[in-house]
Amino acid sequence: MADDVTQLLLDWSRGEKAALERLLPAVYDELRRMAAGLLRRERPDHTLQPTALVHEAYLKLVDQTRVEWENRAQFFALSAQVMRNILVDHARKNLAEKRGGGAQKITLEMVISEAGQRSAELVALDEALQELAEFDERKSKIIELRYFGGLSLEEIASVLGISIATIRRDMRLAEAWLYREMSNF
Repeated sequence: MADDVTQLLLDWSRGEKAALERLLPAVYDELRRMAAGLLRRERPDHTLQPTALVHEAYLKLVDQTRVEWENRAQFFALSAQVMRNILVDHARKNLAEKRGGGAQKITLEMVISEAGQRSAELVALDEALQELAEFDERKSKIIELRYFGGLSLEEIASVLGISIATIRRDMRLAEAWLYREMSNF
């Protein structure tokens, strides 16, 4: 199955439109699993559902014209990044609305609710990952692929072209750095 997806991606990169039509059924279950995993970490009343997140991400992915698809792992890595961006944008919009951007009156209880806190934490995590990427892009990418993309260590090694031992070491350092940064939140 992984070889089939890789072949479809390669065919799509070469401009074969039929490959794109066969790609979604081949990757849908995995994308939905990724989306469900990401949304499990969100607040319980999140308005996005896994299916909607997959569809929105897929629309953004098929719009990619500058990507030279190499393999399945690369596709799922980019999928994870796209889904993360969608969730962060959704959280920022949610926070903006709570600050008056939607011209909707809210009570103090609503502002300090867990839902608002989870959105704020996601935005803070995104900002911390961006800051980490400024001085160590690889560590930031490893965290993104593992926790947002749900990729295995072997898949991350394939995407980044580094050893699993390096991934483990970088993950420990990145997690410690993020923990410190998020403790200030």
